[in-house]
Amino acid sequence: MREEQGYGVPEVLKVVGVSYRQLDYWARTDLVRPSVQDAEGSGTQRVYSFQDLLKLRIVKSLLDAGVSLQKIRKAIDTLEELKQPAQGTTLISDGRRVYAEASPEVLLDLLQRGQGVFAISIERAWTDLEKSVGKSGKASGRVARAGGS
Repeated sequence: MREEQGYGVPEVLKVVGVSYRQLDYWARTDLVRPSVQDAEGSGTQRVYSFQDLLKLRIVKSLLDAGVSLQKIRKAIDTLEELKQPAQGTTLISDGRRVYAEASPEVLLDLLQRGQGVFAISIERAWTDLEKSVGKSGKASGRVARAGGS
C-alpha cells in the first residue's frame, strides 16, 4: 500500500522539485510536516508519505502559478477543514484566488473558507437547450424570419 511507504528527503526533493531550504521551512512552519517520521534533533531524518508528497506538489504548483505562500497555507487549511478528497479534486487559480472544483457547476473559494462560487458551463447549457427545443431537424415551433433570405 502506498500510504505505508516512506520517502526520504533526497527523493522528496527530486520528485517534488523544491530546494532543501524550502522543504525544511515548510516542515518547521507546519505547512507540510512529514507524517511518517519527523526530525527529532540532529541526526534524524524526515520521512514523508505519498499524501505528503501530493500536498508538497500542490504547494509547489500553486507557488509556480504565482500564489503567495500565505494564501497557499489558507487554501490547504480550508481543504483539510472541508475534508475535500484529494484525488478527483481540481484546484484552479489565477494567482490571486484559489478554488477547488466541488462539482462541474460549483467552485469553492478556498481563501474565503469554502464559500461557493457558481460556474455555468456553456457547453452544458448548449446541450440542454438543444434538448429543450427539440434539435432533431423538426421545423415545428420555429418562426420564419420576415423579409429575408
